[in-house]
Amino acid sequence: MKFPKIHTLKEIADIINAEYVGDPAYPVLGMNEIHVVEEGDIVFVDHPKYYDKALQSKASVVLINKKVDCPLGKALLISDDPFRDFNKLTHFFKPFKASNSSIADTAQIGEGTIIQPNVFIGNHVKIGKNCVIHPNVAIYDNCVIGNNVTIHAGTILGADAFYYKNRPEGFDKLLSGGRVVVEDNVDIGASCTIDRGVTGDTTIKEGAKLDNQIQVGHDTVIGKKCLIASHVGIAGCVVIEDEVTLWGQVGVTSGITIGKKAVVLAQTGIAKSLEGGKTYFGSPAEEAREKMKQIAHVKRIPEIFEKLKKN
Repeated sequence: MKFPKIHTLKEIADIINAEYVGDPAYPVLGMNEIHVVEEGDIVFVDHPKYYDKALQSKASVVLINKKVDCPLGKALLISDDPFRDFNKLTHFFKPFKASNSSIADTAQIGEGTIIQPNVFIGNHVKIGKNCVIHPNVAIYDNCVIGNNVTIHAGTILGADAFYYKNRPEGFDKLLSGGRVVVEDNVDIGASCTIDRGVTGDTTIKEGAKLDNQIQVGHDTVIGKKCLIASHVGIAGCVVIEDEVTLWGQVGVTSGITIGKKAVVLAQTGIAKSLEGGKTYFGSPAEEAREKMKQIAHVKRIPEIFEKLKKN
């Protein structure tokens, strides 16, 4: 998430009432999670296990809960609770704004686009040309939709990320300030949920086709011309490369990559990254032919056991 204008390190420190290490005039351009952070951004870290990863990332400013040596060319924000203060920044730069109409005055809708009854379109949404948005679709603030997109009834674009910190008093929610971006010629079926990024974008690229009742987690990227069948659940921060096929009830864990032109058969559970150009099945996912051989061998166990008993 980029800020509307460049802020100084001191200005950011004042917003969250934190100490800082570095030039007070050091420029800060935005804030992002570790997997999408860029030069000029703030990233937060609150566990020693991830200190090095954050300090060595592309981030220019590290919001951290311990005084450490500041890497050359970077700055630090010292906080007793980086998670809380990251939320403060999200709230400051992307506060929730209530809508007072079904289609916000700030929404932009392209020529030839059809909006059916009972659709909600939030603040600063952009919808391209020749789209069809069917009844009871909800498109939250700041979503971007390209040209020739069809979204079927009951689908929700832009719900919050499922991202919590477990505290003694209960789960503390990480606020979502990102977007959903849907490129040209995408079809999204009925009753799908596409969560927005925490600070970046959840993206569905050109020509992808989604069936009904699919869940897509925050900051996930679905590549061009992907085909995803119903009841697929995709966690956050997943990269699905171009022309991947996921058949029904596939489950995908967070933070992995599925390679180009991979085919994943129904009811497969994907727990780690998969190479492209292969077909997978089972839980955990393995190459389909190998998995089928294993199943065939398992079926023969009673027969083999009986033979052993006779011998």
